[in-house]
Amino acid sequence: MRTLAEPGTELLHSIVIAAPIEKVWAEITRLDGKQRAMMDAVLDSALEPGAPLYYRSTDGKRVFVVGRVIEVDPPRLLSHTQRLTMRDDPWTVVSWELEEVDGGTRVTLRNSGWPEGVKRLDKVDTTWKGILAALKQVVESGDVGTGLKFQYAMMRAFMWAMPSGTKTENVPEPPGIDQAV
Repeated sequence: MRTLAEPGTELLHSIVIAAPIEKVWAEITRLDGKQRAMMDAVLDSALEPGAPLYYRSTDGKRVFVVGRVIEVDPPRLLSHTQRLTMRDDPWTVVSWELEEVDGGTRVTLRNSGWPEGVKRLDKVDTTWKGILAALKQVVESGDVGTGLKFQYAMMRAFMWAMPSGTKTENVPEPPGIDQAV
């Protein structure tokens, strides 16, 4: 995994996954169940420009990420606005860029639009690194490791303690793309 993060503007990570681009794309855009690499969240979106995008808990009672789709070019690009419901951060843009390379697929993740002075940006950066490592593991082996399974189980056990702003009924529809960024 290569890290090219420049805190204050853009978080940038790249990893090569030993799998065809279509398989990697299918995992990133999975709508029919939990995404193991995304902390077992369920992606809820029409995946077309302008459509709302949510990463929800498996029971649908919590929303962790809210955004709106900017661009979709299967199997090469998914770009969307994003705001984490557990943090008081500004809207940013996340782009998943896929490229066929020798040995598989290079996934480049860009999380841009961060203003200077955002608190705990290093935590977001570390989370993206973990998500890409988990994505590689899921696509190449079919599942995440024991450590992540334990972490996900603990997260589910303490879902009740999450901020009320993560409850589905408390998460407003995301603003239009031109209003969010």
